[in-house]
Amino acid sequence: MLAMIKRNLLLYFRNWSGVFFSLMGALISFVLYLIFLKQNMLNSWDQVPHAARLLDLWLIGGTLAITGITTTLTSLSQIVIDREKHVTADLQLTDAGPLRLQLSYLLSAVVIGVLMQAAMFAIMLGDFALTDHVTVTIPQTINALGLMVVSALLATAVNAILIQGVRTVTNLSKLGSIIGTAAGFLVGTYIPIGLLPTIAQDLVKLTPGSYVAALYRQLLMDDRLNTVFRQAPVARMNFEKLMGIRLSWSGLLTQSATYHIIGLIFIGALILTVGPTWVKQYHQRRRLRER
Repeated sequence: MLAMIKRNLLLYFRNWSGVFFSLMGALISFVLYLIFLKQNMLNSWDQVPHAARLLDLWLIGGTLAITGITTTLTSLSQIVIDREKHVTADLQLTDAGPLRLQLSYLLSAVVIGVLMQAAMFAIMLGDFALTDHVTVTIPQTINALGLMVVSALLATAVNAILIQGVRTVTNLSKLGSIIGTAAGFLVGTYIPIGLLPTIAQDLVKLTPGSYVAALYRQLLMDDRLNTVFRQAPVARMNFEKLMGIRLSWSGLLTQSATYHIIGLIFIGALILTVGPTWVKQYHQRRRLRER
């Protein structure tokens, strides 16, 4: 299985154009913010101290969530490519078997998702450190790296479900374009979640990436929010709800509740992804033993 993971990683990183386009959704979010959105948002929050630093961290959180979604999807495209070229049938004849083969694709996507999120984090933080003197602490960085793993695991499991019915690279390319474009809206980087119509907000809450973005924002912004809104807890709650820092159901979700939702989504997605292959392989082995 390690050989298969290495193969998938090499195929991804050797295709430089593929790597670039897998980051396109995140890069669009970053560039749009710098060129069009940042000044308008600063004008809206000019009464908030150090608003630029707050909004920069807010943008980093959403963009990292987008990166996890798009890069893991691009990595998982190797499943469709191998299936279309009938490589999968040959690989399943090896000692790895169907289940380990599938797990190798998933684990490769997780590794790629983590690495590309780390790269985007470094790029964005470096830019904002130069322009707005944004900094993060070492504990925040370590926690962010841990959240990158969570984000990559969740995005991989969900994307694996989405591509199960895709049989051609052409259709996969169309799906990737749709997801890459929609991701910026669904995690609330193009438009803050609180400014969307109610039905759109409900749609965002059904998107796993929005919960990841919320956790990133809580992690990166919490210290500054404590300082800025120390004397105004109600204003902080309104700000967090509007900007998607905490998603609202019957009330604003706590960090613990958000992690629980992510965990449930991940377990359900993993069962739907790996479960059918495991069941099929189990019955095949059982039939062989009965013979």
